[in-house]
Amino acid sequence: MELLHSNVVGSGFPLIILHGYFGMGDNWKSHANTLSKDYEVHMVDQRNHGRSFHSDEFNYELMVEDLRFYFEEKGIEKAIVLGHSMGGKTAMLFAVEYPELIEKLVIVDIAPKYYAPHHHAIIDALNSVDFSQLKLRSEIDDILKVNIKEEGVRQFLLKNVYRKTKTEMAFRFNLKSLTENNSEVGEALPSFTMYDGDVLFLRGQKSDYIQDEDFSLIEAHFEKAEIETVSNAGHWLHAENPVEFYNKLIRFLKQS
Repeated sequence: MELLHSNVVGSGFPLIILHGYFGMGDNWKSHANTLSKDYEVHMVDQRNHGRSFHSDEFNYELMVEDLRFYFEEKGIEKAIVLGHSMGGKTAMLFAVEYPELIEKLVIVDIAPKYYAPHHHAIIDALNSVDFSQLKLRSEIDDILKVNIKEEGVRQFLLKNVYRKTKTEMAFRFNLKSLTENNSEVGEALPSFTMYDGDVLFLRGQKSDYIQDEDFSLIEAHFEKAEIETVSNAGHWLHAENPVEFYNKLIRFLKQS
């Protein structure tokens, strides 16, 4: 197996951060730096994202096995695992399959339910970028703007653009595999799977990813689940209201 790429900061008890779809560990750098005063924080790039390996295969079972191998290679016996969106789905499945490796679990703005594929505009926009014709980030932004009106989403995606050679840019993520396997991202946590440890679910007040009616499903899988709402924030709650997000997170991490 190939080892996932990560940036590790701080020292202390291990805390693993798993990013969302089209993201990378570095999206969490500011929170990781703050948390690094108390924890050894691992900002992990999941397969087909960031600087981790590219693969034609992409689903949650594989991402869970990638993470288990990461624990093994890094000598991590137990960790706090925090996952946002797609990373939250990976974290949930990892917890029900390897509960002995989890100290505490934090799930950010995703429920264990099935989500219908809904990233078509983003995928279409990304696939319309022809790097052979483009030399500037602003030109790439102009292409993305046609399908993606929200500047924040475009800026998030543009963080994945890098110089592959002196003359050619590229995306860090594996767009081909993510396009072909897009339906995998919405998969539900398998029925009748449970994790009985401490779990915090954080949702954005303006996000529709975790609805009130999802609470019973969350509690069926995670009997000790705490569910909290971060005010004035959407799906990227850790970036949109970082202070309230951090305060709720650290309160959960510090409680015994």
